[in-house]
Amino acid sequence: MNILLKWLTAGGAAYAALLGLVFLLQAHLLYFPGVGRQVQQTPKDLGLDYETLWLTTEDGVRIEAWYVPAPGARGVALLAHGNAGNLSHRVGYAPLFHRLGYALLLFEYRGYGRSEGQPSEAGTYADARAAWHHLVAQRGVAPERIVLVGESLGGAVVARLAAAERPGALVLASSFVSVPELAAELYPWLPARWLARYHYDTLEAVSRLACPVFIAHSRQDEIVPFRHGQRLFAAASEPKVFLEMAGGHNEGLLFTHEAWGQTLGHFLEQHLPRDAMRSTQ
Repeated sequence: MNILLKWLTAGGAAYAALLGLVFLLQAHLLYFPGVGRQVQQTPKDLGLDYETLWLTTEDGVRIEAWYVPAPGARGVALLAHGNAGNLSHRVGYAPLFHRLGYALLLFEYRGYGRSEGQPSEAGTYADARAAWHHLVAQRGVAPERIVLVGESLGGAVVARLAAAERPGALVLASSFVSVPELAAELYPWLPARWLARYHYDTLEAVSRLACPVFIAHSRQDEIVPFRHGQRLFAAASEPKVFLEMAGGHNEGLLFTHEAWGQTLGHFLEQHLPRDAMRSTQ
């Protein structure tokens, strides 16, 4: 009996230590800026001109962004990528939006790529606001001509921005309901909801939206289950569209299938102004 008690005590202490580590090191479980830190390609490699920008956030952090113009653009797509890699891994969106008649602004999170600082939940929200401010205040783009696009973690970032502003549309691809809910599913042996220091509550933001919503998700997504996309869609107000994609979390990207891009294009055609923007800086 004493031996069993000792084993239970030791096991309990080890589990408590594990919980403490998870609580303290959550940033390393959520953000992966070191994955593919090098620039792999630029829009120029895909035959498109682009401009490198350095934006300063409200808390004084300099982040990198790429602006890809489109002749006679009807609007601008503002893209927030996922929790790994950098903006160069998402340049495939540039030809897609170019074909659809939209310019593209890719922004980098703090601590990712060549941007300054360290990533945090409040920080990523501030990074998105800096990109929005650049389009609206510096380039003079009307909010109703901005399409906010977010992948995975980026979906939570731009959903919050869309709830605070009034964009032309919000596009969420492979996005989760919230970090606590996703963590509870990924780590069922941990009290993840209780431990979570990060929220990224996409569902709450989507429930407050007043813009058209396009949600895309794959049944084969092995990281963010399909039901997350379904719940986000259910929470969104009309007008809204759900696109069922295919492939794993890092394979089901909107720009990889022409038919997916066509579905998105039809959605934007319906809900955003059809005439060209005024010339921007």
